[in-house]
Amino acid sequence: MKRPLAGALCLLALLCTLAGCKHSNKPDKPLPLVDFKQQFAVKRVWSASVGNGQPKLKLGLAPVVDGQRVYIANGKGTVLALDVKTGKHQWEQHVKAQLSGGPGAGAGLVMLGTSSGAIIALDAATGTQRWRTQLNSEILSAPVASGDLVAVRTVDGKLFGLSASDGQQRWVADQQVPRLTLRGTSPPIIAGDYAIAGFDNGRLMAVTLTGGTTAWDVAVSQARGSSELQRLIDIDGPPVVDLDELYVVGFQGKVARLSRDTGREIWSHELSSFRGLALDPIGVLVSTADGEVVKLDRAGGSERWRQKGLLRHGLTRPAVIGESVVVGDAQGNLHWLSTEKGEFQARVKAGGPLSSAPLVVDDMLIVQTDKGEIEAWRKSAR
Repeated sequence: MKRPLAGALCLLALLCTLAGCKHSNKPDKPLPLVDFKQQFAVKRVWSASVGNGQPKLKLGLAPVVDGQRVYIANGKGTVLALDVKTGKHQWEQHVKAQLSGGPGAGAGLVMLGTSSGAIIALDAATGTQRWRTQLNSEILSAPVASGDLVAVRTVDGKLFGLSASDGQQRWVADQQVPRLTLRGTSPPIIAGDYAIAGFDNGRLMAVTLTGGTTAWDVAVSQARGSSELQRLIDIDGPPVVDLDELYVVGFQGKVARLSRDTGREIWSHELSSFRGLALDPIGVLVSTADGEVVKLDRAGGSERWRQKGLLRHGLTRPAVIGESVVVGDAQGNLHWLSTEKGEFQARVKAGGPLSSAPLVVDDMLIVQTDKGEIEAWRKSAR
């Protein structure tokens, strides 16, 4: 079973390895940020707080937008619904649980996972609890809903399909979990007739929504090396679907473009990331494990550019907004880069460290800091 403590220790060792440990066993500091001329101004539109309820262990809590609301949660069980345009409070709920994954939103629900393996579904309009289902292991990613089905991943390598109306289990699929893994879980996605999820053994699996039978199961990465640390190949970022194409990246593995319906590999490119990727019309944007931002060509997978100015800054998954790609970092900076060349365009300071990916809503960027602050930012004229 994937135990939180083992995963946390593994991640600490991993970050040390990536950063390049010195004889003092202290990792190298982040690369100093380069100065540049801001190409445009970025202004904070609104801000709110869900409270600093984040334990020291890494959690899978991040904001989600559904319709005109953004939903956020903290580790102590506070859940907020805010108006996405103004940040105005819509409702607040306190659930009696240590939350560790979510929120997810869809089918009229706001869904949250707990460290004890429960999934809690709230009414999206009012925040009242609709149902609660006990699963068998910690949940570190957001559940996803489509129609009458909720898909949720647990850290022990299982993907569950639950009824959206009452939380009853309909099916379960699983993958083998390596003895040592990163602390994190790839959020499942629903695309067409399939629920698709990445796993800690480097595999990506699609199962049918109706019965949970395996439609396809492919190895995105193969373990290499003699030590368990070298053989880590977790897929912790969410796969991204665009029409009939599917993109995924793994740690110490590769970025792959696959057929959504069959899982057939179209191309792959060696790259390491435990955060994930984003798409623009012609490229695949990746935050690498060591803090580079890389753009690959969507058609063939060749590298278009690589920005090395954020090494060891602990980057979030990228988000594409207009002609910019935005990443947050562990120091609380939000960096705007050109999608065309990867050059720095703008930088602002959020209210705390950032580990969850920015969300794009029209022309606005929404982020949640590790301190529980949620902020909306927008590009503006000087």
